[in-house]
Amino acid sequence: MKKLILFTGLATLLFNAKAQDNFSTVFKQINTEVQSNSQAYQNLKNATEKIGHRLTGSANGAKAEEFAYNLFKSYGYDVKYQPFEVESWDRETLSVKVGSDKNALTTVKAVTLAHSPVKANVTGEIVDVGNGLEADYQPLKDKVKGKIALIYIGVLPGSPAGTSSLHRSEKTAIATKYGAIGVIIINQVKGGVLLTGTASVTGKLIPIPAVCIGLEDGMALKAKLKSATEFAQIEMTNFSGMIKARNVIATLKGTTLPNEKIVVGGHLDSWDLATGAIDNGIGSFSIIDMARTFKKLKLQTKRTVEFVMFMGEEQGLLGSKAYVAQALKNKSLDQVRFMLNYDMTNDPKGFSTSRKEMEPLFKGWGADVAKIDTGFKNLFHAGAGLHSDHQPFMLEGVPTGGGAGGKLPNNSGPFYHSDGDGFHLVDAQGMKNTVRYSAMLAYALANTSSIPVKRFSDADLKVFLESQKLKEPLKIAGEWKWKD
Repeated sequence: MKKLILFTGLATLLFNAKAQDNFSTVFKQINTEVQSNSQAYQNLKNATEKIGHRLTGSANGAKAEEFAYNLFKSYGYDVKYQPFEVESWDRETLSVKVGSDKNALTTVKAVTLAHSPVKANVTGEIVDVGNGLEADYQPLKDKVKGKIALIYIGVLPGSPAGTSSLHRSEKTAIATKYGAIGVIIINQVKGGVLLTGTASVTGKLIPIPAVCIGLEDGMALKAKLKSATEFAQIEMTNFSGMIKARNVIATLKGTTLPNEKIVVGGHLDSWDLATGAIDNGIGSFSIIDMARTFKKLKLQTKRTVEFVMFMGEEQGLLGSKAYVAQALKNKSLDQVRFMLNYDMTNDPKGFSTSRKEMEPLFKGWGADVAKIDTGFKNLFHAGAGLHSDHQPFMLEGVPTGGGAGGKLPNNSGPFYHSDGDGFHLVDAQGMKNTVRYSAMLAYALANTSSIPVKRFSDADLKVFLESQKLKEPLKIAGEWKWKD
């Protein structure tokens, strides 16, 4: 009987969602337009060929900003730059050597992790701290102080069930706290693939050098440490300085609720080792094509839609933080009713959101999408994580969401943040699927008569973040604003 009541209740909610909205005709128009005329794949190809990488603060980064601006403008949008100052970082030279004899160390292939010092030259004994979590340091106590910490980037095979992981920046912060003079992080991808990324939780320079080495080299080093003392020398130079970068914002003004906004955003910037086709070309150029689709079909929305290309995500969510800071300053953040984030999104099979209360609407709209294409499985995921441009919005209580259940194309996952992240990994139909399903979601959010969630109060936000197990990483990053 209880199951029947629950089923009936859900059916009623879905029926109410359907009664509130009937967007099937527009969804079909979006589907036909994107399947026939999408420019996402070609635009991304052009960008990778004409610009290359899109590192924030570089000449290429500025070219990418202009490229996106001009595309939005060509589609008929009111476009603006949102400038912000950012502490830019770029790698210069690096030498990593390891061995059992300080005077005869052997070079190991490595890459510098972002926000490492401008200049560093340290030599010290290597200490294996496993997964690099607080629990791994407890038995070592002060044995890490003055030494170089060796850390696995994810969760080591054989770790206790339920072992959680932290971001590389959070693991570096813990190593610094325990007095390490340097950090060597082991990548988990076979074939010597190296990844870059920030080792800073703040987007500012860290006090110790941090590098990444390949899986095979790292695991061999771990094995040696079981029976012998090993040393490492890390010598590097990097650039850091204040520069200006720009978010790019294309606005579709709402008709009846213009002061309510749906932000559809993703980061345009990339790391400098490759062209960033997967991270985050497939996300950002899909957003640009969503915007093109709205204009091509002359779609109108009750709420204002802002299509936003954020810069500086890779160096610490700098562009999205700048957007939210400006919205707080001018008291307009309450206008943002929802933020949809597309970061490495490909071929979604459903919708995700930080707010469980959205399930009836999302599932109702998804049912219409699934009627158009059975490849869309109408999955629903409610939950929250960190380290992408939704985070600054979420930490101010704004509901967030995006795609769910998709997979990266062409086994591109191992090349995340690496020198292998090129256009050859992109799948044209995967991008089309991102564009059409996500454009449908954005359209529905912008036109539904009532969005049943609002910004969390501080008290409710605290409870929510704790329920998502985000307190620890936020405290490490210095972004937990509550005293307990």
